[in-house]
Amino acid sequence: MGGTEAFPGDLVPGTEAGPAPPGGLLDVLGLAPVVLDAEGRITLWSRQAEELLGYTAQEALGQHALRLLVAQEHFVTVLDLFSTVMESGENWAGVFPVRHKGGAVRMLEFRNMRLQDREGGFYALGLSTSQETLRQVERDLALSVRLVDQSPIGLAVLDPDLRCVTVNPALAAVSGLPAEQHARRRVSETLPFLDAARLETAVLRVLETGTPVVDRQVLGRTPFDQDTEHAWSVSLYRLEDPGGRVLGVAVSVVDVTDRHQAAREAERARHRLALVADASMRIGTTLDLWQTARELADVAVPELADIAAVDVLDSAVEGRREAVPADGTALFRALAVSAAHPTVAVRAADPPGELTRYDADRLVTRCVRTGEPIVVPHVASEDLPRIGRDATASVLLAAAGVHSYLAVPLIARGEVLGALDLKRFRNPMPFDSDDVLMAGELASRAAVCIDNARWYQQQRDTALALQRSLLPRHPPSLVGLEVASRYQPAGAVSEVGGDWFDILPLGGGETALVVGDVMGSGINAATAMGRLRTATQTLASLGLGPEEVLRHLDSITAGLEPYIATCLYALYDPHRGRVCVSTAGHLPPVLMRPGEAPVLLDLPTGVPLGVGGVEFRSVDFALSPGDTLVLYTDGLVETRDQDIDARLHVLLTLTAGPAVGLEETCDRLLGSLRRGTVEDDVALLIARVRE
Repeated sequence: MGGTEAFPGDLVPGTEAGPAPPGGLLDVLGLAPVVLDAEGRITLWSRQAEELLGYTAQEALGQHALRLLVAQEHFVTVLDLFSTVMESGENWAGVFPVRHKGGAVRMLEFRNMRLQDREGGFYALGLSTSQETLRQVERDLALSVRLVDQSPIGLAVLDPDLRCVTVNPALAAVSGLPAEQHARRRVSETLPFLDAARLETAVLRVLETGTPVVDRQVLGRTPFDQDTEHAWSVSLYRLEDPGGRVLGVAVSVVDVTDRHQAAREAERARHRLALVADASMRIGTTLDLWQTARELADVAVPELADIAAVDVLDSAVEGRREAVPADGTALFRALAVSAAHPTVAVRAADPPGELTRYDADRLVTRCVRTGEPIVVPHVASEDLPRIGRDATASVLLAAAGVHSYLAVPLIARGEVLGALDLKRFRNPMPFDSDDVLMAGELASRAAVCIDNARWYQQQRDTALALQRSLLPRHPPSLVGLEVASRYQPAGAVSEVGGDWFDILPLGGGETALVVGDVMGSGINAATAMGRLRTATQTLASLGLGPEEVLRHLDSITAGLEPYIATCLYALYDPHRGRVCVSTAGHLPPVLMRPGEAPVLLDLPTGVPLGVGGVEFRSVDFALSPGDTLVLYTDGLVETRDQDIDARLHVLLTLTAGPAVGLEETCDRLLGSLRRGTVEDDVALLIARVRE
């Protein structure tokens, strides 16, 4: 097989005397023997010839082959070839068109030779096969030889005694032995660096079971390259002939040293990614600046450093841009320090909460001024004054054995907030480029959390101040009604929302009671709420009915895209003793009557404001002295883990029982329904008809 070595004199399994099983190469070729006498008549006809050409022996025997199998235009050529073979005894080989019984012409590959019997008579033997079949076998064979010979994969064939029968050049290169020196040698003799004992055990198992071994990785050093540890991928396959007889085992050996090293690097990268994933869970659990800094320092040790400190520019803590002093100094506030092991180096760090001005030559100052990491892989004595805050700190760092230093900036949205300061004293490895990338990733995530905390607090304070300024004060007096109200913002982890309420005294002694909720949160939602509240006041002053007020508010809200809102408008007439109510997708109010169980008013639901295209309807209810209406936004009753119907039932339960003061009722409802950290604001308005 080209450069592939097969060793002469070896008895290949399957070559011993005896019958060959079907399915061999001759069967694949489908050789069809035919014998002609000296006159060209068919005297012997094989079963293979019948399969190839369609004629049975009865139909072919005794027939002139020329007339039976050859088209007339080829008669002269065939007669010349036949005469040559019969007269000279020379063999002839080639391709010739032969007529099939069905009429089709097939191109057959022929091998023709002369035979002689003991009486001196001559015969012609023709061996034929389909040209297409023969060419396919030739191509397959050529391809196999080239693939094996030129393959970069080391290939060998072992007999059942585990001795080499065939090797290719690639395997000879792996072993360092010439191909001919593998002859009849066992694996342990040619590839000892592959843990041959285990390999031979695996080969025997493959011979016994037929189950291949694929991509078993082994490590070792070759005799000609003792300085380099290599990794090989070894695969074993049992070889069988078409009849199922075991011939031996094929061995493939691939040098995967580069892949092995890449896998080790990938494993290291996966470990770092796991650290980043863990940091994503552990950093930024709250919107508290100090807590976030502690979480960052704790994540950095001991995986990345033996001691970590987080220092933030004081201007960042205060939420203002710092003007860089002419001397290049920086005013830092220490937020956190964390050490993996007890060490005096902790005393060298600035205590959390302390303000310190660092000179321009301090490495951490240079880090925040340039916005670039500062790494000192091997800390020398002259580096310590630029790392420690003063001479005492430098002595402590030296005593702790700090040998490597890294500072990375905390950058969020283009602004440098501070720095993550890392030191190693027990970890023997110096900081490298991978450590710089890792520290930068942690710092980047933490910086965003720190910046979010600053932004959140500023936005929340502004929105809360705006919303409180927009909420109404109680009118000095209302005809026939007493009222109480509450507004409660969301908890510390959320933003201010767009809930509101209003109490509007109107002409003729009527009073409009309004609650609404702009979907969304933050300043924009609070602003949209203020616009809707102003519009409601204007529309109410025009003496419009509740459904008309909501219809106009719907048009206004449509212009506040992308906002939509829910709203409930109730118009109380003390002279008629009735209230007219219309709702736009809002939860129904509770009606409390003395001596009766509280109920939810049965109202047409309506669609939220801003949806458009749906008419609003109003419903009248009688109100007697002592009757009480409880109007609220969904923040009072909605939770993530309970069904809204169950929460409304709790609301009804809390409003049942003897009448109490309205202020006390507000406190009881908020205290019972708004426990723990809540994620939505609430507006609550309670009105009772005076005696």
